[in-house]
Amino acid sequence: MTTTLTRPELTAADRCDRCSAAAKVRAILPTGGELLFCGHHAREHKAKLAELDAEIQQDDDSLLT
Repeated sequence: MTTTLTRPELTAADRCDRCSAAAKVRAILPTGGELLFCGHHAREHKAKLAELDAEIQQDDDSLLT
């Protein structure tokens, strides 16, 4: 599922949890946790996030299409 941002928008201070690049995607897990990803790592983990039924919030709708 992809939605628009409902939490505070991602800023330049938000960093990818995998590589510390600028975060472009927030994945909210069903357990309540969240992960931040750059575009590269969001695409890399897209299938697993879908499998986990994570809510995906992104500032650019074209990143995970």
